[in-house]
Amino acid sequence: MSNSNLTDIVGSMMQPGKGILAMDESVGTCNKRFAAIGIPQTAEARQSYRNMIVTAPGLGKSISGAILFDETIRQTTKDGRPMAKALEDAGILPGIKVDEGAKDLAGFPKEKVTEGLDGLRKRFAEYCTLGARFAKWRAVITIGPQIPSYTCLLANAHALGRYAALCQEAGLVPMVEPEVLMEGDHDINTCFDVTRRTLLVVFEQLFLQRVDFRGMILKPNMVIAGKDCKNQNSIDEVADATVECLLQSVPAAVPGVAFLSGGQSAGDASAHLNAINKNYKGKLPWVVTFSFARAIQQEAMEIWKGNETNDSKAQEALVYRADCNAAARRGEYSYP
Repeated sequence: MSNSNLTDIVGSMMQPGKGILAMDESVGTCNKRFAAIGIPQTAEARQSYRNMIVTAPGLGKSISGAILFDETIRQTTKDGRPMAKALEDAGILPGIKVDEGAKDLAGFPKEKVTEGLDGLRKRFAEYCTLGARFAKWRAVITIGPQIPSYTCLLANAHALGRYAALCQEAGLVPMVEPEVLMEGDHDINTCFDVTRRTLLVVFEQLFLQRVDFRGMILKPNMVIAGKDCKNQNSIDEVADATVECLLQSVPAAVPGVAFLSGGQSAGDASAHLNAINKNYKGKLPWVVTFSFARAIQQEAMEIWKGNETNDSKAQEALVYRADCNAAARRGEYSYP
């Protein structure tokens, strides 16, 4: 596939007023969230839940793409359509999570490296036949005493670069997700420094792996104090720090930045995104949008509770949160 096709896919993903829904929770993660609210942890329950999401009326008005998990892209809706086809019918591009999770980095306690490169070229070929148009790989960076190490940053950045190159080779747009975690008591300045260093190493590796920046999407964290930090910054302070960090580390050739929510509340994630788009409208080189998971899904899951008779009400909540983030994408979200 030519680079022009990649940029066409990026253009569809970055449509004005829309964002990306992350519904790529692994079996373990999905089961953990189900267990917390009393939903059976079965393949049938996961399929029913994802059917509720992909068939939500009006979801395509605010969502341009949805990231699926391996299990999900192989499942069908109640009416027999593959999940990817149901999304396409709603005007939503289907994507696929391809990493195999963060594992302990040998020799570096409390640090992780994401695995999954073995056999990835073959898996990409299959995912293309299953309808995927883009992919996602997540790296996990922890802030703590003497960490992250440069070794950890380099190992994860190298894997992201190799993944992205294979992704583009297969004709899929890579979403590159280096997530600096919110866990900890670090302040916003520490998050700024670590996020900046992470992104600089990531883009160096993407360049060395000959990834076309014009045919990718960056999925970063916002620059925000750790959850346990006593000094939590204002919405505008988070927006300012996030924008400044990205301006110092993200090439202008990258067409889109789709923020992850990273454990923020639904309202906070929308408010921060809104401030970035409102305060910096027309001043940034990239499209700035969202790629949220829990910040869109959580309320809907709690309403659904594993009962298909609750589909309609859960879908209303899901679409409402998606619409809130679409408004934030335009800088028109009213908090809370």
